[in-house]
Amino acid sequence: MIIDAETGWINGVRWVWSPNFDARPRPVELGLIVVHGISLPPGRFGGPFIDRLFTNTLRADQHPYFGEVADRRVSSHVLVDRRGSVTQYVSLTKRAWHAGESTYCGRSSCNDFSVGIELEGTDEVPYAPVQYRVLAELIGALRLSYPTLAEAAVVGHCDIAPGRKTDPGPCFEWPRLHALLGAD
Repeated sequence: MIIDAETGWINGVRWVWSPNFDARPRPVELGLIVVHGISLPPGRFGGPFIDRLFTNTLRADQHPYFGEVADRRVSSHVLVDRRGSVTQYVSLTKRAWHAGESTYCGRSSCNDFSVGIELEGTDEVPYAPVQYRVLAELIGALRLSYPTLAEAAVVGHCDIAPGRKTDPGPCFEWPRLHALLGAD
């Protein structure tokens, strides 16, 4: 995976432009990678609904759950689906709206200094092996492209918004990811 560090776009992946981003505050350095879990509708995989949520085109009348989330203005930098395919929604140089109210090591507003990576999944269903491989490859590419991420923590949404968020959930295998990243 090759990232153009200047533009913040990953080469060779699917791009779907989300309007849900803004400029990162200056001066700020990237210093955190946040792993999320998402499925739309909850517990169902595949389909166009994550793209539609992140592009503000999700119709509330298409599923009962969509009425709760269709008006939210959210995004993520990247999604890794169940097959390991990567979609990028927001340039890595911009602030995607993925973490919401959040704090990490005393720093609030994690969107300001983090990269958000969504995995298609739920708290209750194991993630696909290919998702771990692609996630590790993506994290490696991020660390090569942005030196401030070389030693940055990789955390779950649940770690920066405890009590409010649970993803990527108890089925996410942190030891598996750490092994792929070469960490203890």
